[in-house]
Amino acid sequence: MSTPLAASETVSRLRDVERIVAGRATSDGAGVKLTRVIDQHLQRRLDPFLMLDAFGTDNPDDYIAGFPDHPHRGFETITYMIAGRMRHRDSAGHEGLLENGGVQWMTAGRGVIHSELPQQEAGVMEGFQLWLNLPARDKMSTPWYRDFQAADLPRARTAAGVEATVIAGRSHGVEGAVSRPATDPYYLDVHLPADARFEQPLPPGHNAFVYAYRGSVAIGGATVEAGRMAILDNTPDADGVVLAAHGGPARALLIAGQPLHEPIAQYGPFVMNDQQEIFQALSDFRDGRLA
Repeated sequence: MSTPLAASETVSRLRDVERIVAGRATSDGAGVKLTRVIDQHLQRRLDPFLMLDAFGTDNPDDYIAGFPDHPHRGFETITYMIAGRMRHRDSAGHEGLLENGGVQWMTAGRGVIHSELPQQEAGVMEGFQLWLNLPARDKMSTPWYRDFQAADLPRARTAAGVEATVIAGRSHGVEGAVSRPATDPYYLDVHLPADARFEQPLPPGHNAFVYAYRGSVAIGGATVEAGRMAILDNTPDADGVVLAAHGGPARALLIAGQPLHEPIAQYGPFVMNDQQEIFQALSDFRDGRLA
C-alpha cells in the first residue's frame, strides 16, 4: 500500500547546527558492539534524552550474545530495528519479536528485568536504542510495553518524495505511534531522495538533534555525515529545521523533546532524581523487589 501524500508544512525561522558529535565505540550486554552517540556527558544538553546507541554489523560475533537479563528503573527505552530480529522478554510478562523496521517501546517505570536476544545466527543486525527520561512523578509508574511492526507505524510522504516514519510526535499532519505529554517526544526516521529537502516544525523549547545513518544531510551551512549527530541550537524564535540530502539519497533520525529540567541521578540501568533513590533501586534489585 502506498503512503498518502501528507499535508504540507513549512519552516520560516530555522534552527542551525550547534555542534556535530561523533559517537564512541563500546560494547554492552554480553559483548554487543555498538556506538554510543549520547552518553551521560550530553544528558543535560539533550534533556529529556539520556542515551542513544547505534548498532550495525553483518558479523554475528558482534551481536550474537545479545543482552541477557538486566534491570531498568525510572525511564523508557525505544528500540528501532532497521535490520535483523530481536526477541524481548521481561519480568512483567511481556514478550515480543522485533523485526525489520519495527519499534519496541518499553516504560520501565518502577522496575523491570528484561532480555533482548538476537533471533538469527547470520546476516545484518542494525538499529538504535534511545533512552527517554521519565518525570519524577512517573518514575515509579507501572511498567508498560508495546511492539509496533513496520507496517503499523504511521508515515508521512511529502511532494518532494521524502518519507518520514513517525514513531512519536507529529509531522506533516501525521500523528506518531506514541505520545508522551510530559516530554512530548518527536522521533522521525526521514528518508530523503537525492536533492530533496524536508521541513519539520519543532516547538522552540524542545532540545533536538539529527543522527545521519545513510549518506549525508545538510542543515544550514553544516554537513552531517553518516554516523554523526548534529545537536541543533535553541534559538528562541526558531520554528523548526530543514534537512537536505547532500550528494545523493540520505536517511537520518530527527529527534526532539521537551526538557524536564529535573535532577538526573544515574547508576547503570537505573535513572532517578537523587542518590537515595538510586540506593533504593539497587536494594530492590538485590532483594528481588524490582519487579
